[in-house]
Amino acid sequence: MLKNACETNYFGYKKEPVQNHFIGFMSFQHFKDEPLYSDVVVRPENNMTETQDYECFPIPEGVLENGRSEGYYPETSVAYFRFLWKEFEPKRGEYNYDFIQKILDGAKAHNQTLVLRFMPHSNCARDDVPDWMKTLFPCPERPPMQRVKDSPTDPLYLELFKKAVRALGERFDSNPFLEAIDIALPGAWGEGCNFDAYPPEDIEELYNTYTSVFKNTRLMGQIINPALILKLNQKSKVGWRGDGLGDPFHIYEYYPPNIAQMPDLWQTSPVAFESYWWLKEWQRQGWDIDEIVGLTLKWHISQFNAKNFPIPNEWKEKIDYWVSKMGYHFQIDFFKFPKTAQKGDQVELKLGVDNVGVAPIYKKIPLKVKLCGKEFLTDIDITTWLPGKNVERFFITLPSNIKKGKYEIKIAIEDSEVGNIYFCSDAPQTDGYYTLGNIEIV
Repeated sequence: MLKNACETNYFGYKKEPVQNHFIGFMSFQHFKDEPLYSDVVVRPENNMTETQDYECFPIPEGVLENGRSEGYYPETSVAYFRFLWKEFEPKRGEYNYDFIQKILDGAKAHNQTLVLRFMPHSNCARDDVPDWMKTLFPCPERPPMQRVKDSPTDPLYLELFKKAVRALGERFDSNPFLEAIDIALPGAWGEGCNFDAYPPEDIEELYNTYTSVFKNTRLMGQIINPALILKLNQKSKVGWRGDGLGDPFHIYEYYPPNIAQMPDLWQTSPVAFESYWWLKEWQRQGWDIDEIVGLTLKWHISQFNAKNFPIPNEWKEKIDYWVSKMGYHFQIDFFKFPKTAQKGDQVELKLGVDNVGVAPIYKKIPLKVKLCGKEFLTDIDITTWLPGKNVERFFITLPSNIKKGKYEIKIAIEDSEVGNIYFCSDAPQTDGYYTLGNIEIV
């Protein structure tokens, strides 16, 4: 290569043109742009039974969905669905794969990735374990005036559940739109109610079932057991999620000691939260939205499930800021390149990227360079771009048959299935490719 002078172009921040994949608010039991649930006022004297119609998919008949006239919801690229065992295995050993495939097809059609939780049961009689199971061993009912109900403790229960998990993984693990599986435990909604009723080795084996069958799909584990999540990460990348975000007990007493046991896990595995109730109820309760946002960003949140309820319009600016920091947000700082080169030269390029979000991206997606009418794949690992400044130095060999003239140098991060990852950059952009400079072939 000729020893010619280099040029450095600098760029500023500009919000991404679309909501990037894998991060931000999640649609819940719906896909993006579908109706929002109508707001519901929670009444403790009803034992909070108002929530049970919003906990499982399919959505029960009669549920009101006028939420878009009552508030708003951010653009979302992630859909979160949770469904019951009885929907997937209506008869013992017979699996309703079409039920899951339709959800995956919906995610693809809406250009969303999908997070699934396969729940053993919910908390009401309508959403119980499969009927066929009740002929095998005792299955607890919901106690009067209690919020939750327990799962069966017969050893066969976990064996049957693990078998269903294996069937789910064997069929769907390779689907590119299945982003993550939310590991379900015993108890209502799979959230670990009465967790201690099961031998620790049996619970660990349940976790191991997930890691053994979901080889290509990311896993998320409840924060209820940090030690097991850390143990799983010795052989698989398992993130964690916290239910009950917003509730003062959770954010001040429950989360902090558990997070302290795995302070650096966010660097390799994602963090997600789910709302306690919904954000209009947060407003009625007087919970501090600024405090909640600040804490979750401190804990390196990537995704948040607000349960598809309307968000107070008065909070839009605060929520938009929250979304702008959740997960990864890649701002192009600078691009250094030679002003001139000759055909066949190996040219050195240097790219500065500032991750202005609070977490990395967790999927390895290639960074491509388009130059001289040819596309080059780099070996840059974008999952190493932690929050803060990142600099990449790489080389491109120019085609030997290139004609003399000026050429634009463009870059893109593009997944072959879900599409482009956009930069928050004011560099000129067309179809996900950012023009960072011009080189003259002499």
